[in-house]
Amino acid sequence: MSVLIYLIPIALFLGLCGLAAFLWSLKSGQYDDLEGAAHRVLFDDDENDRNDRSPG
Repeated sequence: MSVLIYLIPIALFLGLCGLAAFLWSLKSGQYDDLEGAAHRVLFDDDENDRNDRSPG
């Protein structure tokens, strides 16, 4: 039971660190464009690369 004296503050500290990281990510705009990455996957950017590497 004396282990709880150490584990509870450590758990609270880690929880506060996670909350701080989440709030920082909100303020820095990490969640502004949630659909942009999903749409970028659908577009094929390899066509430009193929034209640049054509022999001749």
